[in-house]
Amino acid sequence: MNGLGLDKYTFTFVLKSCTAALEYEKGVLIHKEIVDRGFECDSYIGTGLVDMYCKMGDLRLAKEVFDKMRNKDVVTWNTMIAGLSQGSQPEEGLSLVKSMQLCGLQPDFVTFLNVMPAVSKMMDIDSCKAIHGFVVRRSVGVSVCNGLIDMYSKCGSVGIARLIFDRLCGRDGDDISWETMMAGYMNNGCFNNVLELFDKMKIMGLKMSKVSIVSAILAATEMRDLEKGKEIHNCAIKQGVDFKIEIATPLVTLYAKCGDLEKAEELFWGLKERDFISWSAILAAFVQSGYHNEALSLFRYMVTKNLKPNSVILTNILPACAELSLLRLGQSIHCYCIKNLHTFDISTQTALISMYGKCGIFTLAMIIFNKMPYKDVVTWNALLNVHAQFGDPHSAVKMFQKLKKADTRPDERTMVSILLVCAILNDLFQGSCMHGEIVKHGFEFDSHVYIALIDMYAKCGKLSSAEFLFNRIEFKKDQVPWNVIISGYVQNGHATKAISAFNRMKMEELFVPNFVTIVSVLPAVAHLSALREGMIIHGFILKMGFHSNTLVGNSLIDMYAKCGRLEYSENVFDEICYKDTVTWNAMITGYAIHGQGYHAIEILSLMQEQNYRVDSTSFLNILSACRHAGLVEEGRKIFKSMSEIHDLEPDMEHYACLVDLLGHAGLFDEALDLIKKMTLEPDGGVWGALLSACQMHSNVKLAEVVLDHLVKLEPENPTHFVVLSSIYAQSGRWLEAGHPRFEMNETGLKKSPGCSWV
Repeated sequence: MNGLGLDKYTFTFVLKSCTAALEYEKGVLIHKEIVDRGFECDSYIGTGLVDMYCKMGDLRLAKEVFDKMRNKDVVTWNTMIAGLSQGSQPEEGLSLVKSMQLCGLQPDFVTFLNVMPAVSKMMDIDSCKAIHGFVVRRSVGVSVCNGLIDMYSKCGSVGIARLIFDRLCGRDGDDISWETMMAGYMNNGCFNNVLELFDKMKIMGLKMSKVSIVSAILAATEMRDLEKGKEIHNCAIKQGVDFKIEIATPLVTLYAKCGDLEKAEELFWGLKERDFISWSAILAAFVQSGYHNEALSLFRYMVTKNLKPNSVILTNILPACAELSLLRLGQSIHCYCIKNLHTFDISTQTALISMYGKCGIFTLAMIIFNKMPYKDVVTWNALLNVHAQFGDPHSAVKMFQKLKKADTRPDERTMVSILLVCAILNDLFQGSCMHGEIVKHGFEFDSHVYIALIDMYAKCGKLSSAEFLFNRIEFKKDQVPWNVIISGYVQNGHATKAISAFNRMKMEELFVPNFVTIVSVLPAVAHLSALREGMIIHGFILKMGFHSNTLVGNSLIDMYAKCGRLEYSENVFDEICYKDTVTWNAMITGYAIHGQGYHAIEILSLMQEQNYRVDSTSFLNILSACRHAGLVEEGRKIFKSMSEIHDLEPDMEHYACLVDLLGHAGLFDEALDLIKKMTLEPDGGVWGALLSACQMHSNVKLAEVVLDHLVKLEPENPTHFVVLSSIYAQSGRWLEAGHPRFEMNETGLKKSPGCSWV
């Protein structure tokens, strides 16, 4: 540059070019030339340097230049404030506004627009109100008001944001006002309010921006409101923006999460350009909605097209491997991460910990966890969850104690996880202690924690406490607390209360139940064999479009079978497009209940032909079907195939089922031989099944032997003595029939009195 007649204006333009092109190294060289020529302290050039360094993330050099400048104008201050506020030092950005005033300069509307991101990041409601008070005394434009709406929303004061919005819309609000308010509601979980504004815009005939449409789509997705989602989709079509990738991608997620996979895939394949964001969105939506096989099929297709998945996509697909117990695929993805990812980020490592934990490989999960240089609370939570649900819940308690000793502060999700542990352990005392910790740290105001408390008390059998917490909910109830209390009633045997709560939910709150509500209440209907109520709910399911949801379909199969309408179960089974293992198991159970053993065996064969994973529950259900139908030979073969073909070890329930089948067929020697060869120590269920068979065939001699085993295992259970007494009576041995009852009296055991509904 030597010999060229460069002045300060030329340098200003050159700095702007470097900033726009993000040419950091060239910018540093220009800075050196500016220093050599003595232009660094010039107001225009200095401001250009501050702007360049701020936008390239070098706040240290930006502050150095800023501090050297003698004559700073409002533009210079605003530039530095913007850099600090939008960067990693929001506190300094806010502090600089005060320093600016101390230097005798008055902030303008740009100053406030620049400092608002800092206040939002800090969630500093006091500073938010101070800025509001300052600007309200001045005549400010709509852009500052929109900034206030955004700032209040991000500080959690969405009510104040709405007041500003309502006043603004009465005067000169613009598209940005609407989209900012809708985004604010969305970020605060006020999904109903987002859809209310969408309806209002539609009534007023306002053209919606892409941001407004996306917020409405996201709100409908969170509420699993498929009908509203279709309405928003139609609006996007009318405005000609439905093909835009930023609109189409959340629409794909909406249809997937609402159970309409066919429409989701149609939209996805209709995208002209499928980028990593759209791939990530559909994979995440499929996985989160429980369509793991479909997600993996898409992932495999993506790989065959030589599209290299990034860390976000891998983080989304690993949970599918975990849910399907596909350890080898999970390990392959782990190897790919090590080989191809330059930065092995914390999210991917956390997903790997979760995957290995859910596949039962806790050693590898702990190796990854212990090697991580930095662990955030999300990582701790992942480890807590896998220990709680797939490992040892007691280990989860120990992990929680380690977390408290570490520098990481527990968050709301941690509390939700540890409450789940208390529920799994049925530890009411520990759960009550955690309730105290939650109140102490102010977590009870978080809706997720509060709902987890209701769930914990219900699962620990303290239904009165669950009802008390439910009835004093201060935040606006949505479907989730209703779903939890309905499930609580079902789990505690209060089926009538569950159906009553379901009806109350629709009447009191005017809520549209979601598919989780349906899945929660249908077991209550099944328990009561309330066919009419079940058919009404089925009609509602068809109306709301939930019939395509696999979980709902599975519950309907079970409900109709237990209500005595097996043909309806078969119809629902045939209509489910995306069957899973539970779907097949539910149908097998239905046939078992109705004594149709051969039909159950046919379904099992069809399940295997279509390459569905046969699990331990499948075998328990099919053995139960053989037991009900008296299919001894078939039962033997199926039991044998568990270990020989499917590499599944039978547990106590499988042995008890086969013992019952053999015993009822009068094959006592074979039943005893099976018990002797068990790899497990037989429990009361196994011996009880044999005792029941002895009663059926009046086999007194064997019943006496069986009772000796049962007394050792369950000394406080009077039922076995009563059964033996009945066997003596059936055999006409009346004198001996009184002996078991005499022993009961001697040991202080009492039979529970029976009752009749007749």
